[in-house]
This record gives sequence, structure tokens and C-alpha cells, in this order.
Amino acid sequence: MRVAVSWSGGKDSALTFHEVMLERHEVVCLLTSLTERYSRVTMHGVRRELLKKQAEALGVELVEVWLPPNAPNNVYERRMAEALTRLRRDYGVEAVAFGDIWLEDVRRYREERMAGTGMKLLFPLWGTDPVEVVERFLALGYRAVICVVDGSLADPSELLGRELSIELLRSLPGIDAAGERGEYHTFVYDGPAFRFPVRFELGQVVVREGRFHYIDLLPKQNEDVVHPEGF
Repeated sequence: MRVAVSWSGGKDSALTFHEVMLERHEVVCLLTSLTERYSRVTMHGVRRELLKKQAEALGVELVEVWLPPNAPNNVYERRMAEALTRLRRDYGVEAVAFGDIWLEDVRRYREERMAGTGMKLLFPLWGTDPVEVVERFLALGYRAVICVVDGSLADPSELLGRELSIELLRSLPGIDAAGERGEYHTFVYDGPAFRFPVRFELGQVVVREGRFHYIDLLPKQNEDVVHPEGF
């Protein structure tokens, strides 16, 4: 099938992309939402330049859905519905793949919103143990940095700006290993599906709403490092 992958730039998105490719589907684009005025990925706060560099490294097109800051549900749903129509009409997309793992209400919401679109939903990570999700992601050779931490659920000083690793997560009992409740979010910068690593450096930390701790990721010029074909 021709598939669009719902893309935040984080580990679950990247692993979903990987699994869809292993199933020999054709990933025709990444579907992502960005916040107007800031040009950053919704929730993750990653700069658009880095998101576009990820898509370039993966060799697929990026389809952007622009949302106003703190967009109400009706605005989000209308703009996402318009994007889904465009995917079907302009890209011939037959299915959209999501990186959800175990949150039943989130999956049900997606199924309700996509009913009648004529497209299937794929959940390649669904039902997998969160620890296994992270272990598989890392064992495949993907690399990611933690770019957002919800301070009400986890300690930002222990996670923010750190390289994702099993050892790090095991040292922090009490949080979902995959961050499925929103404890943390990541930015993936390299892995077997990437034609080249996405270069960045850590910038300043910003706290929003008194709980969401973001570390700014600053784009760096890519060096002449290109991975051999093979994925």
C-alpha cells in the first residue's frame, strides 16, 4: 500500500516508519503538524528546519499541517481532515500509520476521525511492551535525544538533552519507558533508514505552562557523511 506516516520526529514515529518499510509498503510522505508563528513541531517544539532535514534524510516528502498556537479541537480536526483529503487525492495514500502503543482513547479518536476517509489505519507498534519498543528502536541502530520533558511526570534535570538509552530509562522508575503518557519526547537524528545523520547542537532551555521543559535544538551544517544504501 501507499502509506503516509504520522510524524512527530520522535522515536515512535521513526520506528513506525521502519516497521512500515519492513512490511514492504511504500511510504510516500510524512504527515506532521506545526505551530504557526513559531514554525515548530506541535508538542515537541522542534524547529521546522530539522524536521525537513529528517524528511530529506529519509528520502520522502513532508506534508505539513499548520495550526494556530493552542489550537482548539475543532480547528485541529478541520485542518487535519483537509490534509487527509489531500493525501488521498494528491498522493494516492491508501493508509496512514501511527506510532501509538497502548493508549486506547487515542487510538479510538484516530479511528473515529478517519472513518469515511477511504484510508486504512496502521498501528505497527500497538500492544508492544514500552520497554521493548525502546529496546528495538535502539537495537536497530536509531539514535535520539530527549527534547521535551513534562516536569509534572518526570524530572527534567535527569532527562532533558540526554541521549536516549535503556540505561537512562531504567534509572528512572515510575515513568512509562516509551513516554506514552507524555513524560518525554525525542528527536531522532540517525538510524538505518536515514541516508545521513541530522546534525544539531543543544540550545537554551525554555519552560512553558510551568511544566513543559523544552531544550532548543539548533540546526548544524551536515558534514559529508552519507550512509551506504541497504535499508
